[in-house]
Amino acid sequence: MLLLREFMQTFSPNIKNDTLSGLTVALALVPEAVAFAFVAGVHPLTGLYAAFMVGLITALIGGRPGMISGATGALAVVMVSLVAEAERDFGSGMGPQYLFAAVVLMGAIQMAAGALKLGKFIRIVPYPVMLGFVNGLALVIFLAQLPQLQSFTPEGKWGWTEGVWLQGSELYVMLGLILATMFITHYLPKMTKAIPSALAGILVVSLAAWGLQLDTKTVGDLASIAGGLPEFAAPAVPMTLETLWFILPYSIIFAAIGLIESLLTITVIDEMTNTRGRGNKECVAQGTANVVTGFFGGMGGCAMIGQSMINVSSGGRGRLSGIAAALFLLSFILFASPLIEQIPIAALIGVMFMVVIGTFEWSSFRILRKVPKHDAFVLILVSAVTVVTDLAIAVVVGVIVAALVFAWEHAKHISARTRIQENGAKVYELFGPLFFGSVANFKELFEPENDPDVVIIEFRNSRVADHSALEAIDSIAERYLALGKELHLRHLSEDCRGMLKKAGNLCDVNVIEDPNYRVAVDELA
Repeated sequence: MLLLREFMQTFSPNIKNDTLSGLTVALALVPEAVAFAFVAGVHPLTGLYAAFMVGLITALIGGRPGMISGATGALAVVMVSLVAEAERDFGSGMGPQYLFAAVVLMGAIQMAAGALKLGKFIRIVPYPVMLGFVNGLALVIFLAQLPQLQSFTPEGKWGWTEGVWLQGSELYVMLGLILATMFITHYLPKMTKAIPSALAGILVVSLAAWGLQLDTKTVGDLASIAGGLPEFAAPAVPMTLETLWFILPYSIIFAAIGLIESLLTITVIDEMTNTRGRGNKECVAQGTANVVTGFFGGMGGCAMIGQSMINVSSGGRGRLSGIAAALFLLSFILFASPLIEQIPIAALIGVMFMVVIGTFEWSSFRILRKVPKHDAFVLILVSAVTVVTDLAIAVVVGVIVAALVFAWEHAKHISARTRIQENGAKVYELFGPLFFGSVANFKELFEPENDPDVVIIEFRNSRVADHSALEAIDSIAERYLALGKELHLRHLSEDCRGMLKKAGNLCDVNVIEDPNYRVAVDELA
């Protein structure tokens, strides 16, 4: 009974809230999926099918109930390169087929990452990087809405040529509907929570636009979303090594982007809901979803922080919310496309603007002057790189910069206190870690020419961390050996002694057992 109760809590803590929030998310998914398909250079249904299949599978077996997955811009901006290159190298119409093959391989890589428990490495992402990721993604969501404020002329198969910004009455109507949606979304929860405020905003603004016969852009202006069920079809590409080498680099990039965005979105939702998702399980779920999607004509996907924020803020906390969103989206494609295509784009933009406001960490402005300057720099850097490139690169850059700053700061912490023992030996008592960043300062601590014949390096308050540290110790030993002096290492921790012994002739460790060794390790207290 306890297991059944826990399962039901995970599946749906509140059936009504999960169902209505799923409907809200599905409405918001339509223009996003269509737009990302345009970006990738594939048919709009390719994006919609991906949103349905990835969303459904991850909702069923993923590690974060309430999180929404689907076709994303972060993947689309990389996919367009693959599609264009495949069209050029393998012929017209082959771009989508190679994309599907790459998505299948992407999924396999993600499943392997989950099986190898690599999801835990998201823990190494520092908090300033997390803040930068959230703020940068909020800006990306905001900027993604701006093209809808332009007029456009359909061109080619599945794209459009951007025109000028809307002007006059058309612009005022669009802005008025956006503000009305935002107003309802913000203030309705203060009066009632019986219906998700975002859904209410979309419905009220849509009814107003239809009733007043307002001339404004609708979902149907982007593309028709009518279609059938996705059909199974293996990617029509040659099963050769040439194909593998062509898609492999893209698949690795897709997999990395997808996992980073998904795992960071899990972290954001964990903080919002005071619960904890399972990263490795989500990796497997994302991989499974992408393998299936690739075989059913979808462009692949990953977690969507914008839609996930809509879902959670609308009360969707269980798996049912994601399942409902996927099924509602499929029903739009199969049965309700004429109705959905009449929804004003302005209503969906208003919802996404509220997501931007809710996602952006406004407190980061307040803390910028209170945190260390390097943390503030990392926060701003990650936000900027997320906007200019993509979030995967931004997170990697942020982690590297944070690590380098950490290394630089700790490199300055190595120091030594010296004393002369009764037997005339000089002791260097080290303080701080010995690693690649601190080896230069470590070497400057010693005076081999002026030291007595016996020197002891005391590691009680220090530790040897890496290969660079071993090389530094060996370098110091050579300097003392060249002067005919003896060097001892004392009070090394167990892991440090093991590291020295494994190093072999990189750093000699015991003068008693072999007279050719240059460094003695005193293992007694």
